[in-house]
Amino acid sequence: MRQSKVASRYAKALFDLALETSVLENVKEDIRLIAATTVGELHAVMMSPVIRADKKEKIFAAVFGDKVNPLTTSFFNLLFRKGREVAFRDIMEAYMELYRKHHMIQRVEITTAVSVDDKVHQKILESMHRVKGYEQMQFEVQAKVDPSIVGGFVLQVGDTLFDASIRHDLHVIRKQFIENMYVQKIR
Repeated sequence: MRQSKVASRYAKALFDLALETSVLENVKEDIRLIAATTVGELHAVMMSPVIRADKKEKIFAAVFGDKVNPLTTSFFNLLFRKGREVAFRDIMEAYMELYRKHHMIQRVEITTAVSVDDKVHQKILESMHRVKGYEQMQFEVQAKVDPSIVGGFVLQVGDTLFDASIRHDLHVIRKQFIENMYVQKIR
């Protein structure tokens, strides 16, 4: 997801302050809680330009109260006062991206034809640790199921795609047959 400059700057400010005050983990958990909770009507209320900042602060306090760190509460109150709640989701995503980068955590998407257990994911990730550049990385796994890949798996790490699926193999074999047919026609 491409964040705006506003989202990046606010997220960086929150991250730096959380790091400086040693509440990085608490703020990360707060961000996860807020992202999971602010859906539907609550999200609409928080985004509404009609509702004043002081009302949003009260709603935020009523919903999250003592469940979040005071730094997180102060930060979101500042967002409401500055009218930056439009970048609400982008700021939370940018913060999580900074957190992952700080802890050398790489998001990994593993797609399989059928649902597999964590042992299979661990074996795939163990093999990733042998790839240059990923030796020291930690991985945050997101599992997906796509029956169209027939078998094997597709692994996406950042911008890199490792396709070890049967669908890919069949495509390669098909391409080789087509190329060989053209070679025969030339002769």
